Amino acid sequence: MKIVKKGFLSLILTFALLLIAACGSTSSADEQVVTLGVVGEDQDVWDFVADKLAKEGITLKLVKFTDYTQPNTALAEHELDLNAFQHQIFLDSYNEDSGTNLVSIADTVIAPLGLYSDKLTSLDELNEQDHIAIPNDVTNGGRALLLLQTAGLITVDPSAGSTPTINDITENPLNLSIDELDAAQTARALPDVAISVINSGMAVDAGFVPTQDAIFLEPVDEQSQPYINIIVANSEDTDHALYKKVVEAYQAEDTKEVIEKTSKGSSIPAW
Repeated sequence: MKIVKKGFLSLILTFALLLIAACGSTSSADEQVVTLGVVGEDQDVWDFVADKLAKEGITLKLVKFTDYTQPNTALAEHELDLNAFQHQIFLDSYNEDSGTNLVSIADTVIAPLGLYSDKLTSLDELNEQDHIAIPNDVTNGGRALLLLQTAGLITVDPSAGSTPTINDITENPLNLSIDELDAAQTARALPDVAISVINSGMAVDAGFVPTQDAIFLEPVDEQSQPYINIIVANSEDTDHALYKKVVEAYQAEDTKEVIEKTSKGSSIPAW
């Protein structure tokens, strides 16, 4: 009889352990987690979106990068589910260079590029042969050159389209020296140059408020469409239900208010 009881108790214990393991497995499988790659430390807007998603049982994990070279690679290699740091021209260039098929699934904001200086308060103060730092990647570098043209400092060959290079500069009245640097270094280069062209996110991380501190800010008009920032996924995930919830949480009125408040108008909702 004792042997029977032992066997019965052992059977119950085994069943209980299997039940616990099964429950644990189900919980893990049902867990809704989305990893999102971003660039820069200042992510107040995405933190707000993450808090909203948490109330729906969705965990949005932010993976922060310090430059623009890594988030697309991480996404293409499925180390991320989504990323949100770039505009369409940058994405198109990456796909062409890397043979990948990453796609935009939603618009976020447009963040104007700006000219910054810790020496000058006006472009009129520029001298001949002064140095100007610009990002060295094709898309942001081209955008920077077009901004310098808009500011009246240079002229570029219109046949170069949206991605001119320094070789496409046709007029440079002040004989300015254009120094190409990694986008993450343009803010740090300010002590060494007269002006630096800095992406909005990098400028914010450096302590600037673009609408207040830039000595010249990129105009937002009908030409700005290619520079609207986007949420990007792998091509097979364009209709992923969970990712659509992330988009829905971002593209909401309360998120728009947070964008306008935290960026002080430097990022403009674009959906």
